[in-house]
Amino acid sequence: MWAAIAGAAVQVPGRPGRGAEVETVSMAAYDEIADWYESEFLARPRAGTGDGHPLGLDVLLDDLLGEGSGTCLEIGCGTGVHADRLRALGWTPVGVDISGGMLRHARDRLPVAQADAGQLPVRDGSLPAVVAVMVHTDMPRYPEVLREAARVLRPGGVFVHIGVHPCFCGGFADRGDLDAVVIRPGYLDGHWTRASWTDKGVRDKVGATHRPLPELLHAFLDAGLTLDQFAESGAPTPAVLAIKGTKSR
Repeated sequence: MWAAIAGAAVQVPGRPGRGAEVETVSMAAYDEIADWYESEFLARPRAGTGDGHPLGLDVLLDDLLGEGSGTCLEIGCGTGVHADRLRALGWTPVGVDISGGMLRHARDRLPVAQADAGQLPVRDGSLPAVVAVMVHTDMPRYPEVLREAARVLRPGGVFVHIGVHPCFCGGFADRGDLDAVVIRPGYLDGHWTRASWTDKGVRDKVGATHRPLPELLHAFLDAGLTLDQFAESGAPTPAVLAIKGTKSR
């Protein structure tokens, strides 16, 4: 399946209209910060911040994805930092990302393809597992991405979403003091923003799209995924929400 694209750059153009424009901006923004992301951001210790990769992601992958075999596609693989964990669970990781700058760092970690997550270069019903880790706020068309994930999964295949917690992280949340997280107005309004409580994270550099929890969950159902399991991580206020869905047919 991946013989023609693994390890190569496959450019899949964005679709016309506002979505394609935002996707292009996101791609360019991550290209600009890719070296910083690899050398500084990923190396920085974290303790449940809203803009970074909070502690506990490996545990969430262990619990929701679990051990398995065969190809596991990571949507928005970035620099490929989760590949080793997927291998440790028995999976064969391959990655898709729209940012060539990020993939430049990922190619030594897993086979990759440069592609739009809303138009995956993968056959229908061909994969046993798909994951998306800390990327949904980077994808303005995430409901479309979920439909693509469901399309490429075989019946009984598993999709694991691990993302910024929609209730406690966002431009409306001040996590400067983790013992007293402040939630300001804005949660109810789906929006894109670069507003952030810190200049040490990603949101202030590339922006993020916020979706309230019901909207996010309905996007899974609309994609035809059965919701099987939920988990949170980050303390004392969760920074991450994880969701496991299964393709039933």
